[in-house]
Amino acid sequence: MKKLLSGNEAIARGLYEAGVSFASAYPGTPSTEILENVARYDEIYSEWAPNEKVAVEAAIGASMGGVRSFAAMKMVGLNVAADPMFTFAYQGINGGMAFVNADDPGMHSSQNEQDNRRYAKAMKICMLEPADSQECLDMTRAAYEISEKYESPVMIRLTTRVDHSKSLVELGERKEVPAVPYVKQRDRLDDVPAVSKQRRYVIEEREKQLKEYSENSPFNYEEMHDTKIGIVASGVAYMYAKEVLGDKASYLKIGFSYPLPIEKIRAFSKKVDTLYVVEELDPVMEEQIKAAGIDCHGKDVIPNIDELNPNIVATGILGKGFPSKTVPDGLFVPRPPALCAGCPHRGFFYELGKRKDTVMVGDIGCYALGGSEPLNAKDLGGCMGSAFSIGHGMSHAFSKSGQQKRVVACMGDSTFFHTGINSLTEVSYNKSNTICVILDNRITGMTGHQDNPGSGYNIKGEPTTLIDVERVVHALGLKNVRTVNPNNLADMKATLDWAYSLENEPVVIITRWPCVLKKFSQEDAEEFNLDHTPCVVDEEKCIGCKKCMTTGCPALRFNLKDKKSEIVESDCVGCRVCAQVCPVKAISRKGYK
Repeated sequence: MKKLLSGNEAIARGLYEAGVSFASAYPGTPSTEILENVARYDEIYSEWAPNEKVAVEAAIGASMGGVRSFAAMKMVGLNVAADPMFTFAYQGINGGMAFVNADDPGMHSSQNEQDNRRYAKAMKICMLEPADSQECLDMTRAAYEISEKYESPVMIRLTTRVDHSKSLVELGERKEVPAVPYVKQRDRLDDVPAVSKQRRYVIEEREKQLKEYSENSPFNYEEMHDTKIGIVASGVAYMYAKEVLGDKASYLKIGFSYPLPIEKIRAFSKKVDTLYVVEELDPVMEEQIKAAGIDCHGKDVIPNIDELNPNIVATGILGKGFPSKTVPDGLFVPRPPALCAGCPHRGFFYELGKRKDTVMVGDIGCYALGGSEPLNAKDLGGCMGSAFSIGHGMSHAFSKSGQQKRVVACMGDSTFFHTGINSLTEVSYNKSNTICVILDNRITGMTGHQDNPGSGYNIKGEPTTLIDVERVVHALGLKNVRTVNPNNLADMKATLDWAYSLENEPVVIITRWPCVLKKFSQEDAEEFNLDHTPCVVDEEKCIGCKKCMTTGCPALRFNLKDKKSEIVESDCVGCRVCAQVCPVKAISRKGYK
C-alpha cells in the first residue's frame, strides 16, 4: 500500500515498522509532528518530555532496558541533549536507539542556523540523511539494524523541507522485536573515568567498522549520466541538484553520511570532469573530501547561509538561475508577525512597555513578539530557559556599574518546565533582584499546542499529574510571588508596581490565562469563566485617538476615511484589553452595555 506522507509522518511510520517500543521528545519545529504521529500507534509508548535532555535520557534508559527506543528534537534541542548523547556514544546500546535531529536552514522558526551534522563526527556515531519521505521510512527502519549491529546510537538528520514535504511512501508491516534481557555490565554502562578510558578505544574501533559499512551502504550510490559534471549531495540538496541538472550530470547520492564513504567518493571523482559538493549548510562533506586530497567545488559556488533551492544551485553550478519576473513595487505589504487577537501576553507587554529604565529579557516562544511595534517591550532574548539567568547577570552588572535600570525577564510555562526551573534557581540562590515573569498560557503555544507538565494531560490527551507553577516557584525558595490575570490591565499594572517596589529581592509574577487558540479543557472553562463575545466600537463615542491601536491587536482597524477605530468581529475574542485602554469607553462587548 502506498500513502502520501510528510517526512515527519514517514519517520513515525518507520518507527512503527521497526518495532520501536519507546519514544520521547520535546516539541520543536520542524520535528514536532514526528511524536504527534507516533502517539497514534498504540504499540509504541510515547511521551512529551519536559526538555530534549530528559527525552534522550529516557530513550537511553529504554535502550539499556533492552527495547528499541527513539527521541526527536530540532537542532537547538540537540544542544540541550548533547550531554547524555556524548556519554551514551561511549556506552553503546542494548536495544537499538536512534534519534532525529531536525535542522532549520533559513531559520523559519529558529533563533540560529546551525548545521548539526558536525555533532555526529564529534560524538563518533553514525548518521543517516533522508532526502524524501520514502527514505525517511526506509532509513528509520535501517537505523535500528545498524544501531544493534554496531552497538551505536544512530543520528537521523532531517531539514525543514524533508520534515514537511510530502511524497508517496510504500508501507510495510510492523516487525516485533523481542526485548534484550538486561544484564549488569559495569565495564560498559557505568561511565566512571576508569570505564570510559577503556570504552574510548572501543568507539575508535567501532568507527573503523562504520567507515567500512559506509563504503558499502545501499544508501550511498551512484547515478551515472553525463560525466562533465559530478555531484556529491545528501538530503534535500540532492533533490535540488537533480531538479536543476537532470541527466546532464552524474550523482553520488550520500544517505549514510557519517562516516563519509571517502573511497567511494574518490572513485566517483575519477569518473567525472568536475566535481561539485552540494550540501546544506556548512561544508561538512566538502572539508572531509578536500582533506582526503580530492579536488572539488563546494562553498565557492554554493552559499553556506540560508536555505538552498533549485535557483541557488543553478546559479552556483551553471552560472545562471531560472528566468523570473520582477515583482511590481507596492505589491507586497509588510506584515510582521504579531501576537494573536486575544493573546493573554498582550496585557503584560502593554503595561510593561510603558515602564522607563527597564530592560526586558525574553526567551523562546510566542512572547518573543513582545519587542515588536507597537508594544516595544522586549529588549533581547536568548535560548530556551535562559531569560532568568541572563536577567540575573544583567541585574548584577547594573548594580555594580551604578546603572539605574530594572531587569524584567519572562518565559512561558512550557519553557519554565523545559529549563527555566534551573534558571530561576540561579535567581533564588544568588539573591537577584530580577523581576521574573512566567507567562502561563496553559499550553505549549508556539509549536502547536502540545501538552506540558503544567497542562494536566499527556500526549494522548489522558489526564495526568498537573505540576502547579506557583507551587514550584515557592518550592525554590521564592517568597515574593503573585499570580495575575494579564487581561485585567489594572491588576497587571498594580502587580508590576508591587514588583518594582521590591528593589533588593527577587520577585516572581505568574500571568495565568489560557492561550486564545487553545482547545479549552473543562478545567479551563471552570477556572477562567471564559467569555469570547466579540467587542464592538461605538462610533459616536470614538474620538479617533488611536489609543486602542497601541495594544497591537490584529482585530483592530483604523478607518482613515471616518477617523474612527473598528473591530473585525470574526477576529475578536473579547479579551477587552482595548476596552480598558480606550479613554472614552467607546469599546464594549457586543450586546453588553
